[in-house]
Amino acid sequence: MLWMIIAFVLIIICVAVCLIYCSNYKKNIETTIGNAEDKAREIIDEALKTAESKKREGLLEVKEESIRTKNELDKEIKERRAEAQRYERRVQQKEESVDKKADALEKKEAGLTAREEELAKQREVVAKLSEERVQELERISGLTSEQAKEHLLKIVEDEVKHETAVMIKELESRAKEEADKKAKEYVVTAIQKCAADHVSETTISVVQLPNDEMKGRIIGREGRNIRTLETLTGVELIIDDTPEAVILSGFDPIRREIARIALEKLIVDGRIHPARIEEMVEKAQKEVEVRIKEEGETAPLELGVHGIHPELIKLLGKMRFRTSYGQNALKHSIEVAHLTGLLASELGLDVRMAKRAGLLHDIGKAVDHEMEGSHIQLGAELCRKYKESATVINAVESHHGDVEAQSLIACLVQAADTISAARPGARRETLETYTTRLKQLEEITNNFKGVDKSFAIQAGREVRVMVVPEQINDSDMILLARDISKQIEAELEYPGQIKINVIRESRVVEYAK
Repeated sequence: MLWMIIAFVLIIICVAVCLIYCSNYKKNIETTIGNAEDKAREIIDEALKTAESKKREGLLEVKEESIRTKNELDKEIKERRAEAQRYERRVQQKEESVDKKADALEKKEAGLTAREEELAKQREVVAKLSEERVQELERISGLTSEQAKEHLLKIVEDEVKHETAVMIKELESRAKEEADKKAKEYVVTAIQKCAADHVSETTISVVQLPNDEMKGRIIGREGRNIRTLETLTGVELIIDDTPEAVILSGFDPIRREIARIALEKLIVDGRIHPARIEEMVEKAQKEVEVRIKEEGETAPLELGVHGIHPELIKLLGKMRFRTSYGQNALKHSIEVAHLTGLLASELGLDVRMAKRAGLLHDIGKAVDHEMEGSHIQLGAELCRKYKESATVINAVESHHGDVEAQSLIACLVQAADTISAARPGARRETLETYTTRLKQLEEITNNFKGVDKSFAIQAGREVRVMVVPEQINDSDMILLARDISKQIEAELEYPGQIKINVIRESRVVEYAK
């Protein structure tokens, strides 16, 4: 029982303690809530005060910014006004300056007008004085004004002639180096393509006939055989009174050779008609092609030169049928190659390269009658096309002096080419052509006023002109030589160049007795 009482008492105590604790806790909560509400009201009041303060500060900043902006605008306006005032002052100063200049110009114009009037009066006085002076001079000199004018013009003309002669001499000497190079190119081209009196020697071939009856068979019924042969070969057949011979005429030596071979075969065969002619011409073309190839291959083998392109070898073969003043182009090239190789061996240079350059130096002559350009330009282009060395190309370009030689081998090719062309018997010219050119040279020079006599010497490469010293002075000699050279260039066709040597000699003879 006791423990139940004790337990009951304990329960009552615990309930009492709980009631007391709950009552205190409620009071504490109420106190805490009240404090929180007071704190919240204080925070709100403080926030309101802070917001009001920030608002006032923002308004102050806006006012200060607006005041600052206004001040800056006022300052900028003042500066622009000052600048506008400066521009205005400058404009006013310029207007004043223009007004002053206008006033000065008006004054000058007035002064010029007065001066012109004064000059007009002075001109009248000068004209009168000039007229009086002319009259006085005519009286003193005994010459009229026209006579004096002619005398003065003669003096001026002599002075101008002298000055012109001196100027021409200076210009000629100054341009001589450049002119020589150009002249060489022009002369080489003229020699290669000139069609003068000597052409007849290299543009015809003669075919011998067994008898004169063969001429009629070659002509054929109504000329059909000769027309067929001329059409197929491109060569003209000349059948005249020459006994037992037919002449083939054509500028292309290869076509002429084809026609000659075909005609000889027809004569041997005896059957001459259009179909047979066509067959023989075709065979002759093949024979000539084979011969061209053989000739082209023989030349490099003879010289010991290898590795030449087949097309260049073919062109070398064509040169067998090309001539220059009677000198065969292929034989000339072989001779130049030999000479170049000999000179190169003496100097310790590459002999094979020297021979190669000498052999190919005139390769352009194989095509210069078919293509536009000089044989130098065409030869250089062919060597470039078929991958020849720079030394060979330069030797081809420079062997006539058109381009500067860049190697010793190119210089040797120049020398060998000159030696081969200039040696006795290398190139031929008919006696009739030779004498005709000498006669024409002397006739041209003798027709000029003041020439006493002239002599063509050095095989027509020089003409010496003797002038009358009383009619031709030293200045006139230069002009005379130039006029003679122009006249010769216009009227004559000749290889190389002709030197005009004008000679003026004055002698005084007296005897002591």
